[in-house]
Amino acid sequence: RCAGRVEVQHGGHWGTVCDDDWGLPDAAVVCRQLGCGAALAAPPGAWFGEGSGPIWLNGLWCRGTEERLALCRHRGWRPHVCSHEEDASAVCSGHARARCAQIPPTHGSPGPVLALTPASLPGGPTVRLVGAAGRCAGRLEIFHAGHWGTVCDDLWGLPDAEVVCRQLGCG
Repeated sequence: RCAGRVEVQHGGHWGTVCDDDWGLPDAAVVCRQLGCGAALAAPPGAWFGEGSGPIWLNGLWCRGTEERLALCRHRGWRPHVCSHEEDASAVCSGHARARCAQIPPTHGSPGPVLALTPASLPGGPTVRLVGAAGRCAGRLEIFHAGHWGTVCDDLWGLPDAEVVCRQLGCG
């Protein structure tokens, strides 16, 4: 399934969403925005592990019909007093291969980047590409033991990059 901790990129920095007032309507917006189907659950309490960095959003009040998380009422885009033990999560009906990992902002869109950090998805380690436009380019990071880290380029080659691109659904 497409499921994980909800993370947003704002001002060039990744952060999480606090689970205060978090519920199924909020998860429904996340699942819709990522093309992951319907929301099945909105687990509280860092269900998929604690994130890191700022907690960008708190007190989300989505109706469940919004097209993007940025259109929901919230307490503002800023670091909030909320611990990562309260990171919001979403479980969607779609599968990770159905483009559920991450969605970049569209051209001309002021909205933030949104992602589900799928720490619990089967099929090997979770990877992401960061630091470039779009989800199919950038520096490789891998999620292990609850933290994101980089990958050393010693002996790294095109066959390795091809595996990452396939895993991310980037061709």
